[in-house]
Amino acid sequence: MKARILSFVSIVCLAICADARDAFATIGAPSDWQINLPDSVTPMLDSMKTFNELVLIIIVAVVLFVMGLLAWVMIRYRESANPVPSRLSHNTTLEVLWTIVPVLILVVIAIPSFRLLFRQFDFPKPDVVVKATGKQWYWSYEYPDAKVAFDSYPIDDKDLKPGQLRNLAVDNEMVVPVNKVVQVLITGGDVIHQWAVPSFGTRADGIPGRINRTWFIAREPGIYYGECSALCGQGHAYMPIAVKVVNDDEFGKWISDKQKSASLDKNQVATADPAAAPAH
Repeated sequence: MKARILSFVSIVCLAICADARDAFATIGAPSDWQINLPDSVTPMLDSMKTFNELVLIIIVAVVLFVMGLLAWVMIRYRESANPVPSRLSHNTTLEVLWTIVPVLILVVIAIPSFRLLFRQFDFPKPDVVVKATGKQWYWSYEYPDAKVAFDSYPIDDKDLKPGQLRNLAVDNEMVVPVNKVVQVLITGGDVIHQWAVPSFGTRADGIPGRINRTWFIAREPGIYYGECSALCGQGHAYMPIAVKVVNDDEFGKWISDKQKSASLDKNQVATADPAAAPAH
C-alpha cells in the first residue's frame, strides 16, 4: 500500500513539473490553469509582482506559525498531560509581543503598498495620449494629437481567424509604440465601465461625465488583452480590450494609414450628401 502511495505521489509530481510552464500566464493573454500573475511587460506590474510576493511570503509565514502554535498547544496542554489545569490568567510580555509584532508586520506591508499606490498616480510626461470611451458593449479610441478615432468591436466566433482568441480578439486594436509613455484617458459613454489590461498592471474606471487616467510603458512588442472589469449590462462579458504594441516606424505608418482612411471616408460622405452638391 505504501509503495502504491509513493508511486502515485511521484506521478503527480512529475505531471505538475511537466505542466508547470503551462500553468503560468503567457504574455498578453490568460492561459488554462493559470496560477500566477501574468507575465509583466511594464515597470508598474514589475513592482506589483514584487509587492505580491512580499505579502505572500508574510502570509505563508504567519499561517505556518499559527498552525504550529495550535499544534503545539493541543499536544503540550492536552488533558492527559495536564490533569490539573493551569490557573495562569495573563502574561505581560506575551501580550506586549502579540500587539507589537502584528503592528510591525502591517508597517512592513504598508510602506511598499503606499509607495506603489503613489507611483501609480505619479504621471510622467506622455509620449502618446489615447482616450478610451467605454460603451455598451465596445470601446471607442481617440488619439487627440493625431486626430484619429475609431471603434473597437469584439469579433464574433464565426469570424475568428487562426490565432485570434475567442472573446478577446477585436476588429481594431488600440496601437501604441514600444518603450514610450502612454497615457490613457478613460471615460464612459453610457454606464460605468472599467479599462483593464492585466499585463500592463493598469486599471481605471470609465465614468460618464468624468475622465480618469492611467499610464504604462510597454517594453515588449505584441498584442495584450484585457476586458471591461465593471459590470456594465448584458454584454459585459463580451467587451474585450486589445492593445497592440509596435515599434516606432510601424506606429507612425499605422497613424498615417488611419489619417488617410479617415480623410477618404469624409470625402465619400461629402460626395454622397445631397446638401453638399452645388445648386443649379
